[in-house]
Amino acid sequence: MSRSTSKVLYSMFRRFVGVTLLLLAFLLAGCDLGSSSSGQVVSPTSTPLREAGAPTTSSAQSSETTRSTTTTMPTIQPQPTLAAGLSAAITDRDALLVELYRRASPAVVSVEVLTMDQEALPDDHPTIPPIPRGPNMPFAQGSGFLFDSQGHVITNNHVVEDANELQVVFADGSSIGARVVGRDPGSDLAVLKVDQLPDGAAPLSIGDAREIEVGETAIAIGNPFGLQNTLTVGVISGVGRSLIGPQSMEGTFSIPNVIQTDAAINPGNSGGPLLNVRGEVIGVNTAIRSENGIFAGVGYAVPSSAITRIVPVLIAEGSYEHPYIGISMRSIDSLLAREFDLPVNQGALVVAVQDGSPADRANLQAGTREVTYNGFPLLLGGDIITAISGEPVVNSDDLISYLALETSVGDTITLTTLRDGQQRQVEVTLAPRPR
Repeated sequence: MSRSTSKVLYSMFRRFVGVTLLLLAFLLAGCDLGSSSSGQVVSPTSTPLREAGAPTTSSAQSSETTRSTTTTMPTIQPQPTLAAGLSAAITDRDALLVELYRRASPAVVSVEVLTMDQEALPDDHPTIPPIPRGPNMPFAQGSGFLFDSQGHVITNNHVVEDANELQVVFADGSSIGARVVGRDPGSDLAVLKVDQLPDGAAPLSIGDAREIEVGETAIAIGNPFGLQNTLTVGVISGVGRSLIGPQSMEGTFSIPNVIQTDAAINPGNSGGPLLNVRGEVIGVNTAIRSENGIFAGVGYAVPSSAITRIVPVLIAEGSYEHPYIGISMRSIDSLLAREFDLPVNQGALVVAVQDGSPADRANLQAGTREVTYNGFPLLLGGDIITAISGEPVVNSDDLISYLALETSVGDTITLTTLRDGQQRQVEVTLAPRPR
């Protein structure tokens, strides 16, 4: 073969190889384009990016690897539910609460007030939940409940005090204009009147608060933060509490026999019912003890004993006269008695007597000697009350409670007192409390 022929053949070979490689490159590119044009899309959120420098694995190889590493897990049955006997008590309690709410809720209302100016309270008064108001709630708002079939609704005095206009909203959404027919700041109770009732609304039964015991279940229904007909559950955590009530020209008076509960009470619950497990009203939710106005586990309700005594009078007369003696008192305990050598370690020490009051007319003696006790001034030397109409007085709350539950204006009571170590019987005729 000549040298020129060899050059020609070598040139043709190079062209053939180049064309072959080019065709092979197009064929490989065609496979990739073909898979892309098939419409299959891989989501970037479900496919992790390959790290730089990591080897590339084809989809076929990946599927094969996945299949080869997937193992069949053994079948595990779901956890069995608790035996019926173990949950029966809770199930029964749930059924009770559901049925109680179904029956009681139609009687519970939201009280919406156009204006509300709260009366100034003394510094040591437990916090009254504020009436919620916001951009989507043009009215101040509290709670209440139907007392009778004549459209009388019970709520708190502090909810409707100084209201220009108000309405009540029932559980079915019916809103009905209402008017105040009676208020009593001394018990923080008020009665409203509506002239029609929605279908299904029936009054709640009133229970006997004197029969309740600490530890019993307590159920509150109301409108916390404007949330219509909310149910909360707790227990009776205390009885016989006293709240500092309204001030008058004669001083500050207490609301006695108040119920303490840990059922959640928040702004908007004021005026709603506190119920027992039978669905009976045992109290009217009134106040909470809190540093910031939000429930912290201690709520207070005016007892149903106040409802049965005061509400019928408010309906008939528009106001209620509380019986009044006209004294300021300090409870005696063993520490006070030991510090000042008092003759008894329980009772109510008369600190002051109001001029012209029933106590003044009965010649009760006030304190005359000023001392300091626990950093505060105290007047000693006054009469010590140990009983009222034969009932023992352990502290001043006992006296206030007896007056509220057992007496009326015009009644005459007998106080057993100690003065200079001598026991005396003093008759006092009760007068209306100054406003």
